[in-house]
Amino acid sequence: MKLKFCLCIMCITLCLIFISQVYAATATPSLVTKINSAFTKIKSYLIKISTPIAGVCIISGILVRKLSFGDERKMIMGKRIITNTIIGYASIQLIDVIIKFIEAVVK
Repeated sequence: MKLKFCLCIMCITLCLIFISQVYAATATPSLVTKINSAFTKIKSYLIKISTPIAGVCIISGILVRKLSFGDERKMIMGKRIITNTIIGYASIQLIDVIIKFIEAVVK
C-alpha cells in the first residue's frame, strides 16, 4: 500500500514536470524558467532515489517469498511486490525518456 502511494506520488510529480516543460517550451518568462529548473532538479533527485528504492522493494519481495514457508498468500504477496516494483521503476524510467525525447523535439 505504501509502495503504491509512493509510486503514485512520483508519477504525479513527473507528470507535473512534463507539463511544466511543455509550457516552458511555448513561453519562457522568468517564473516559468525558475519553476522548470526546480522541477528538473526534483526529477533528477527522483530518478536517483528510485533505483535504491526499487532495489530494496525487490529484495523485500524476494524475502517475503523465501520466508513464506509454503503459505500461498505470502507467495502471491511477494510476487505482487516484485511485479509492482518492476512496473513502477520502468514507468519512472520511461517517463524520463519521454521527457528527454520531447525536449529534443521541441528544441
